[in-house]
Formats: sequence, structure tokens, C-alpha cells
Amino acid sequence: MKQITGGATAAQGFLAADTAAGIKYKDRTDMAMLFSEKPCRAAGTFTSNVVKAAPVLWDRKIVQESEAVQAVVINAGIANACTGKEGLGYCHETAKAAGEALGIPEEAVLVASTGVIGMQLPIDRIQAGVRAMAPGLSGSMEAGSRAAKAIMTTDTHEKEAAVQFEVDGKTVTVGGMCKGSGMIHPNMCTMLAFVTTDLAISKELLQEALSADVQDTFNMISVDGDTSTNDTLLLLANGMAGNAEITEKNEDYEKFCRALNFVNTELAKMMAGDGEGATALFEVKVIHAATKEQAKLLSKSVVCSSLTKAAVFGHDANWGRILCAMGYSGAQFDPEKVDLYFESEAGRIQLIEDGVALPYSEEEATRILSESAVTAVADIKMGEASATAWGCDLSYDYVKINADYRS
Repeated sequence: MKQITGGATAAQGFLAADTAAGIKYKDRTDMAMLFSEKPCRAAGTFTSNVVKAAPVLWDRKIVQESEAVQAVVINAGIANACTGKEGLGYCHETAKAAGEALGIPEEAVLVASTGVIGMQLPIDRIQAGVRAMAPGLSGSMEAGSRAAKAIMTTDTHEKEAAVQFEVDGKTVTVGGMCKGSGMIHPNMCTMLAFVTTDLAISKELLQEALSADVQDTFNMISVDGDTSTNDTLLLLANGMAGNAEITEKNEDYEKFCRALNFVNTELAKMMAGDGEGATALFEVKVIHAATKEQAKLLSKSVVCSSLTKAAVFGHDANWGRILCAMGYSGAQFDPEKVDLYFESEAGRIQLIEDGVALPYSEEEATRILSESAVTAVADIKMGEASATAWGCDLSYDYVKINADYRS
């Protein structure tokens, strides 16, 4: 497996386009389209929030019931959430417009929206945007990057990743793009993400691979503790790599799972590091746990702690906040056996041993915590399991961004 440059258009047969539809933003593109030259097997995972946006309801039905999917239409600025029957109807009208423009069934069109909750989409602008994008579809890397940029809201940069590997003597590509910066706290995944592959694989195994992988990737990130109404992760496979279709969990299936994990992990970390107002990616590793679930509970509790996030922003090695967050996680462990370290590109420092502070240099700790990516490692000495969670620091700008988001 090797990492390559690119995103959602890296795999064979996937095209992208973008346009400025004027949905909310007046000075940038705000719509994107993905299209496969051949029909795709589709898999998806969606928000666990009881309040589900109209596109989530539409996509869940399409993924479960449609034989094939060929296009995705995405808009930024308005979430189409809490919009009732009218909002769900706009999903249908968007899919119909895309179907007509692309010459495919409307049941082969998925839709996604992100932005302000409670506002109705300007469906005339959405339809016009669909018609504008269809003729401009391109498989170039630049087209994929423009699409990734068009779906951003408070993100500061586009987010893409891609890898290649060999299956059945064929080169297979997995690539993807995502957006996410605020309202990020997964219980499935919290964001919009679109992953494409030219692998030939059964629909059942495609869904199984995605559902399993999301637990260790998108479900392990948090920015602010808010699970969105619009969370959507879609995985499309068009089979254009030409490999023999994977229909069982063999070595080729495991290769695909590793590639999918790499792309999803990279995208998840990009979102965590680009949290609203963030200055640093904050990674938490729990090692030598008794079980994977125990390690997950502990690492997620630390990465979600507002006090710990604030300390990372201040470059303050306040390790007591980390141990405290571990203590209220719900996972049982012996605090008198915990070793804790901070590390970054600036070095590594141990703060506590067996639950007791060591005589470390505050200046060195501050230097390590001043990097753009910081890791806390907690060794709980109970077994061989481990887990990693990703988040970001908590800055003044987070409040500023969200205080006037609607305006």
C-alpha cells in the first residue's frame, strides 16, 4: 500500500465538479458533485442523533434499497435539517434534477447538506447548481480538490487522502474527501465524508468493512462534544480496477480494509486538527489496557475534556486534568499504576509514574506542547490492548466562531 496525492477522484472512473450556487455564501463555491462513470455498490453510516436531517433520511434509504448509486450532490451553507416534509421533498427534487442532467435514475443519486439548521434550501439555486456542474465533471486531481473545498463551512482547508494497493494483479485505489470543523463528536461519525474506490467488491462486504472501520477512525474524534444532525459517511465502489469481485473475507479483503482504514484515519485526523479555532491536533493514546473498549473509553474521555483541551491551548502540562478525565470515563483502572507522557516533534517527556508526579522541566513540557500536533500517552499497565482518539485544543476563537455562526 502506498499513499498517493489526490482525493475522491483518485480512483478510476470518478469525476467531480463544483459551482458557486449562492446558497448562503456570496464569495465562494458552495456546491459539489461526485459522479461515477459506472454504477457503484454503496455503503454508508449515518448520525445516531435522533434529530436526523433530510439528506440523512434520503441517503439511508437509497443505500439500503437501491441496486446501484452513481452520483452524490453536496451543498454547503444550509443543512436541510429540521425542515419537515418540505426539506425531504427537496432531496427528491435535487436527485431528480441530477438524474435528468446526468442521464441516470434519481434512485442512483445521493445528497448531502451541511450548514445552518432550520433553514429551507433555495431549491431553485440547488437545481441550477446541479445543471451547471454536470457538463463540467472531470476526473482530474484539481477537480477533486475544488469539490473538497466547495463543501467546507467553517473548515480552514480542504481535506483529502488516497492510497493504492494491488489486488488480483490489478492496481486498486481508495480515495476520499471530507469536511468537518465544528459540531464534531462522533457516535457513528460527525461530518460529511465521501470515499471512493475502483475495487470490485460485494455490497455486503463493502458495508461490513465500513461499519467496522468507522469505530476506530471517525468515531474516535471529537472537537466540541456535539453530535451533528447531518453526519454522513458514504463509500462508493465502481469495480473499474478490473479485479475479480471480492465476495469473501480473504487476503484481498484484508488489504482493502487496511487501505480504507488509512484513508479514514487520515481524514478523521484532518478534521480533528482543523477544529473550529484550533491551533493544535491533540492525540490521546491509551496503551497496555485490558480491553480495546476500556482503552477507547479512556482515550475519548481525555480528548473530550474541555479543561484538558484548554490546557493544551495554553501549552500547560496540567496532567491532573488528564488523570481526572480518565477517572470519570466509566472505565475501571488503577490510577496508582498509570504512567503519563507528552510527546510531539519537539520531544517526549514523562510527567507521572505510577500515578505520582515526576520532577520534570515545565519549560521542556511547554516546548513540547507548543507544536501543531501534540500526543498524550497513558500507560495503564493492565494488558495488551490500546486505542487512539483525536481532538484539538480549545481556543478563544471557538466561542467567537460559534457566537455568530448564523449571521
